[in-house]
Amino acid sequence: MLKVLVFMPVVGAAVLAVWPARRPVHLWQVAMLFSVAALGYALWLAGQFDPAGAAVQMAESRAWNVRLGSYFSLGMDGISLAMVLLTALLSLIAVLVSRRMESGARLYFPLVLLLESAMFGVFTARDWSLFYVFWEATLLPLFFLIERLGGANRQKAALNFFLYTLGGSVFMLVSLLFLYDAAPGHSFAMADMAEGGRGLPLHTQLLIFAGFFIGFGVKMPVFPLHGWLPLAHVEAPSPVSILLSGVLLKMGAYGLIRAAETLPAALLATQDWLALLAFISLLYGGILAWRQQDLKAMVAYSSISHMGVVLLGIATLNVTGLTGAVMQMVAHGLTAGLLFLVVGLLYQRTHQRDLADYGSLLGKAPRFAFFCAFGLLAAIGLPGSAGFVAELHAIVGSFGRWGGWVALVCLGMLIGAAYSFRVIGRLCLPGRPMELADMTRTETVAAAILALVIVVLGIWPAPLLGLIAGSVAQVSQWFWA
Repeated sequence: MLKVLVFMPVVGAAVLAVWPARRPVHLWQVAMLFSVAALGYALWLAGQFDPAGAAVQMAESRAWNVRLGSYFSLGMDGISLAMVLLTALLSLIAVLVSRRMESGARLYFPLVLLLESAMFGVFTARDWSLFYVFWEATLLPLFFLIERLGGANRQKAALNFFLYTLGGSVFMLVSLLFLYDAAPGHSFAMADMAEGGRGLPLHTQLLIFAGFFIGFGVKMPVFPLHGWLPLAHVEAPSPVSILLSGVLLKMGAYGLIRAAETLPAALLATQDWLALLAFISLLYGGILAWRQQDLKAMVAYSSISHMGVVLLGIATLNVTGLTGAVMQMVAHGLTAGLLFLVVGLLYQRTHQRDLADYGSLLGKAPRFAFFCAFGLLAAIGLPGSAGFVAELHAIVGSFGRWGGWVALVCLGMLIGAAYSFRVIGRLCLPGRPMELADMTRTETVAAAILALVIVVLGIWPAPLLGLIAGSVAQVSQWFWA
């Protein structure tokens, strides 16, 4: 069943490559068809998933190279399924708001579908060699999407992104080879590697985890491995920024959770250091976002801050904190997607990203004003939004581990509130007059879908919490058994 999910977008990309369409809108329609089909299929898989059942469900495995112990092995637990649903939804939104893509549509839509397929593969792979293949497969579509279709500094942004991520992947590959040597029967299967990794001495686990952390930390990104992110976000096409911030960053956090299952002693030994890095990322990203005049750069730096909350939740190594980390991955994916959608549409109309060039949206473009204010308030974890549930779990889990030190984390979150209210005041309240066409019906539908999911998960988080509860407990048991 999972092979259908992973390769459905590849089929869509192949169809688009040969589709004899003379108008870009026809390519958009075909891409929409496959994006809707992927989301529908992901929702059907969610209906088949039993949160109280086996840890890994819908598993399937075929030998790639028996001699090397490499298998095309797919499977899902609750965390994987949450990430798959997020990927399918944001991919659909990215395609939906690309209706006006004219130049390069023949290249753009197949690359977006190939990227979606690779992301599905990362979240469903149950073999580390297959995980690595899909991890690297996300590089090529993103590189060409930025380098061919991005802004004025697109070549520099694409090269920075490619070299940063590829450099981090080298460290991850070395760690995988060490684990492969320790695994019983020399297998790349995640279960076998986890069994071998848990039996390694602490110093060996620490060395292997260092390689994993560099590889996954670049993608999250964690301070000081974040250098590629602001430039890539600013120069990437806005729908691509939705996927880059909404899903690609979550791949790093997801990989870190899988590494935690494999090397529990290393995580326990570095727990406090991870929390320190999380706090620095939270504070650093918030301060730089506060100082930005470029709207896209502001949202990019805020992503560093929010991913600091994810790292903090993982560092707690308890059920509450890990639940908060996974919830924050979903919540940030939705809110960052909404913010990049709105900022990108504003840039398409005005060709300006400087905050000083905007004002009085409430009177001229009320839909823009509403979704901009809503996205910024959701990003700071306003009660009733998915971010509130996520940050509450992360803070409670952190308090259980570090006590009163968690007040420093709250200080970092207050900085996020400060720059959000600053931007709301500048964009929405009376100020410099400007002429601006409001959001179209298609754009409003895309933004409304994201806003609705954010509110539903904020008011009724029980389905998502129940979905991930068993998987989070499986991860946590290795630290508090």
